[in-house]
Amino acid sequence: MSQLFLPTERQPPADAEALSHKLMVRAGLVRQLGAGLWTWLPAGWRTHQRVVQIVREEIDAIGGQEMLMPVLQPAELWKRSGRYDAIGGELFRLKDRKNADMVLAMTHEEAVTYHAAQNVRSYRDLPMILYHFQVKERDEPRPRAGVLRTREFIMKDSYSFDRDQEGLDAAYERHRGAYARIYDRCGLEWFECQSDVGMMGGTVAHEYMAPCAAGEDDVVLAPNYSANLEIASADPQPVPALPDRVSGVLQTPGQTTIEAVAGGLDVQTGNLLKALPVVGESNGLVVIFVRGDHQFGEIKLNNALGERMRPAKEDDLERAGLLAGYIGPGSGARELYDAAVTPGRYVAGNNAANEHVVVEVIDGERIDVRTVVAGDTIGGTEVRIEPAIEIGNIFQLGTRYSVPLGLTYLDTQGREHPVVMGSYGIGPARIAAAAVEQFNDDRGICWPKSIAPFDVEVVALGKPGTQEQEVAARVYEQLVASGFSTLLDDRASGTGEKFADAELLGAPLRLTIGRRSVESGAAEAQIRRGQKDVEGGVSLTETAEAVRALWPEIA
Repeated sequence: MSQLFLPTERQPPADAEALSHKLMVRAGLVRQLGAGLWTWLPAGWRTHQRVVQIVREEIDAIGGQEMLMPVLQPAELWKRSGRYDAIGGELFRLKDRKNADMVLAMTHEEAVTYHAAQNVRSYRDLPMILYHFQVKERDEPRPRAGVLRTREFIMKDSYSFDRDQEGLDAAYERHRGAYARIYDRCGLEWFECQSDVGMMGGTVAHEYMAPCAAGEDDVVLAPNYSANLEIASADPQPVPALPDRVSGVLQTPGQTTIEAVAGGLDVQTGNLLKALPVVGESNGLVVIFVRGDHQFGEIKLNNALGERMRPAKEDDLERAGLLAGYIGPGSGARELYDAAVTPGRYVAGNNAANEHVVVEVIDGERIDVRTVVAGDTIGGTEVRIEPAIEIGNIFQLGTRYSVPLGLTYLDTQGREHPVVMGSYGIGPARIAAAAVEQFNDDRGICWPKSIAPFDVEVVALGKPGTQEQEVAARVYEQLVASGFSTLLDDRASGTGEKFADAELLGAPLRLTIGRRSVESGAAEAQIRRGQKDVEGGVSLTETAEAVRALWPEIA
């Protein structure tokens, strides 16, 4: 440790909010270079690479072949796939010295499809799984939470290539199994959720979530159900029927919000219909109605209508003859109802200034666009909504990239077909940060032993050159020779500082060697998680054997 670049801190950065941000900086694992740009210092990089190795082993086990593709890529490939224009400012765009358009890749579908298209010819070349670990660049508008939301990060991308949907389904299931083993081996609490395909495209997607307070996503959970809040569905809480005293045309001058109308009529917000006029290139102007106590989910709306929709502007409403704040059924525009709008009486806009009206909703085209809230149910059980960190995602891409990029194969009859693809991502940095979020105490990090930067920390008390230091050095050498990743604190520092740094760094097992240890022939031993002292300590002469026997007890 006297030679290790491990700049520990007593106080966290002033701007740190996430616990992982605070502890990883304090423990000397990472340091910030700029907004969303982080350097992994030696101890932190050891953890990152231990995660990488677990991922590598599990992807190799399902037939993955590791390669490496460039971060800097010709924009032409992204233009052919359609993502160059579809992705907003998050994609770094630049020109080289010959004025050619280039991009810094945020993912590698275009590159891997290009390579496969140059080499796959026949059904005999399939199936195939290719993967790599590579830097990704994303011009994140609001970097935050340390290494959780950054502009540069390393990801494992694997890509499956199959002849048909049946082959893709099999590759997808193999990856699901591999991902489950990866997260279990990393010691995380996690769950698999249904998710949106987003900018990746395709038809089916799952994401993997680690529950923690710093999570940027919300997950809806129920028995046998888990989904990102962005796409989750559940049964809404019922609302009492609209009172009979409220009927006909209602004068509501200046009441253009749900809350104002409900308050003026002394009814619940769920007794009203909320109108959302939206516009899409293909759909044109559409008015969506949801219950007044519900909110629209943007991603659910876009998925339901098959394109990105935007809120209607004032001129859109003027052309359609609609009056903001008073839009209701019968407006003349195309109208859709949220699935939670059950048949019954509702207060809605009367398509005239200062007027609402009681309408009877019986039928109408239904789509699921509302956001699930606490108190909703699935199968009669109330859902839980928890914050979580996304630590991986998988997608069934289908032919989303193979068709525009010309990736085809010839079947046994010589007929040409597009290759069917899948994409599977994991972020080692997010796994490391999630572990810190989930496993810590008021003294520091309590790493899962599989991804800790060091298995064992040997704390040598006494000044350099003393017998305690010499014995500690021999114990250190014995542990290293036996395959344990070990850190020796041989600094000329006080006992309190050494213990504070050891607890902050969080090696699963700490061995302390002082004068009493030398006299008794046993090092004091403490398991970091729970700060559990090992009765009788650990032998100084057969340390490796004793640690190996103790190792199964350590999480």
